[in-house]
Amino acid sequence: MGLNAAQKIIKAHLAGGAMTPGSEIALKVDQTLTQDATGTVAYLEFESMGISRVKTALSVSYVDHNTLQTGFENADDHAFLQQFAAKYGIYFSRPGNGICHQVHLERFGVPGQVLLGSDSHTPTGGGLGMLAIGVGGLDIALAMAGSPFNLSMPSIVKVELKGRLRPWVSAKDIILELLRRLTVKGGVGKVFEYCGAGVARLSIPERATITNMGAELGATTSLFPSDEVTRKFLQAQGRGKAWKKVVADVDARYDEEVVIDLASLEPMVARPHMPDNVVPVKSVAGKKVNQVLIGSCTNSSYKDLMTVAGMLRNRKIHPEVSFGIAPGSRQVLEMISKTGALTAIVKAGARILEVACGPCIGMGQAPCTGGVSLRTFNRNFEGRSGTPSGQVYLVSPEVATASAIKGVITDPRALGRPVAVKMPARYVLDDSMIIPPAKDPRKVTVVKGPNIASLPVGEPLGAALQAEVLIRLGDNVTTDQISPAGAKVLPLRSNVPKLAEFVFSPVDPGFAKRAAAVKEKGMRGVIVGGKNYGQGSSREHAALCPMYLGVRAVLAVSFARIHKANLVNFGILPLVFEQPADYEKFEQGGAVTFPRIAAELAAGDLVTVDIVDKRYSCKARCELSPRERKIVAAGGILAFAGKCHPRDL
Repeated sequence: MGLNAAQKIIKAHLAGGAMTPGSEIALKVDQTLTQDATGTVAYLEFESMGISRVKTALSVSYVDHNTLQTGFENADDHAFLQQFAAKYGIYFSRPGNGICHQVHLERFGVPGQVLLGSDSHTPTGGGLGMLAIGVGGLDIALAMAGSPFNLSMPSIVKVELKGRLRPWVSAKDIILELLRRLTVKGGVGKVFEYCGAGVARLSIPERATITNMGAELGATTSLFPSDEVTRKFLQAQGRGKAWKKVVADVDARYDEEVVIDLASLEPMVARPHMPDNVVPVKSVAGKKVNQVLIGSCTNSSYKDLMTVAGMLRNRKIHPEVSFGIAPGSRQVLEMISKTGALTAIVKAGARILEVACGPCIGMGQAPCTGGVSLRTFNRNFEGRSGTPSGQVYLVSPEVATASAIKGVITDPRALGRPVAVKMPARYVLDDSMIIPPAKDPRKVTVVKGPNIASLPVGEPLGAALQAEVLIRLGDNVTTDQISPAGAKVLPLRSNVPKLAEFVFSPVDPGFAKRAAAVKEKGMRGVIVGGKNYGQGSSREHAALCPMYLGVRAVLAVSFARIHKANLVNFGILPLVFEQPADYEKFEQGGAVTFPRIAAELAAGDLVTVDIVDKRYSCKARCELSPRERKIVAAGGILAFAGKCHPRDL
């Protein structure tokens, strides 16, 4: 029986385990990437392992998130990152060079390789035929130290794209349609592999838009074949030698199948406040728009911005709309400048933003109070824009531009003939803002600014655990709610004690003080959540900061993949209610005990949880491998690391 493309890559990189869905496997890692909001802590973790040089074939440190320098903190982090990269064998992409996923696609991605990135949208690389997976920073540190990456073998979903997209319908509409069907929980434990006649008609930027936003399905990753389209893209980037054919065998088998008839799609929109709240644009057409933003790692490519420029020629932005554009890379910015597209965009009334993540991560461009903001981004979680009452809609560049012109949400098909963009035979190539590692690392001094604090290390789990329920939450709790981003908080990412003061602040401003008080009494904290707890960003701070505050377990109906792994890495036990109805029994402030937690965890049995005040006992499943249970019992990987070589972690 033949293999699909994902299985071929996994088989070629398998370092342990069996390729049976749900069983733990270990993968050899070829490449890693970090960005500055997660990189500083990841490199501090790597430094603590005492290894002098990264073991990966390629590691790249990007600065693209914390580029708004309102104080010394971000600038200090950037200096640390550049010095650390030079000393330890890592390439450094300077601020202004572009968003990590866009630049990596352009300059570093290699079909058939395994890429780990400390950013949840690392699956963008799947557009090139990579197995690209978003993880926490500690998993990046381990990979750079030579450890294979451990995960549950995902099931592989075949997504067959049939036919051809109609005019004004884009790749963004394909992934929005998939989110409409499957929801933000529909991809957990799965890889989405795209195939079918429609694939050959999609450019690499279009494929990357789909794999990028596949992260919102909760998927492990998404993957396109590496075919003739891939080869031409890499040749145009001056990297033709990196091309490798990666396609499924004709008799490949899949665990599930989804069919999308491209000709049946129409322009779509994800309404506030979830990426799966998707409807056709025509159903919300006419709604007044206050702000339109084009960019992010989802839709900031040359093709995207050339489309926008073509739509804006001889047109003006509506006078009541604030319209901003952030190119995804310096390469994109230079190319639209050379073609005259940038002039057309500026003449229409656009604000040109920095080549960075910017407003997608809450770094500027917050909408007005209650404002409707159309964005070509990947997430529209409540408050993520920086305005708690902001109403963020996710759309394609075509819908965004049409709406910016008209001042109301507009179906772009109303504009007549669509814009045709020809992919370049050769991209502008200038890697001068990518700094290679130092030839002599002994000459490099790494300076840590005053905001870069030491890493806290977890404590071993005792035989029993007494705790207090610190908070009870509903479904789809995001990492933005656990550890918020934005211009006020992101500069603290290198300082866990300071950042911990903001844990759950968007939903419960008193959480951090309450947790600290419980810890002061010698007890530990428990968080109770509903379905899909921890969806969204890969930020390990959403586990690291609760650990610092004394959280030792999270009881939930189900977990998002990356966050669950991060909880394990920092010694917080993720437990799934055996009976989901038991969720209702827990109340904030209630005392709970885990009377036999160490023994039950070691045995892999159901874990007993007693609610003291109600004299009620229930069971929770510990859905962890033996290796993961040992890590949690030790207090996390940093506490466990002294007992074995990094490659055995």
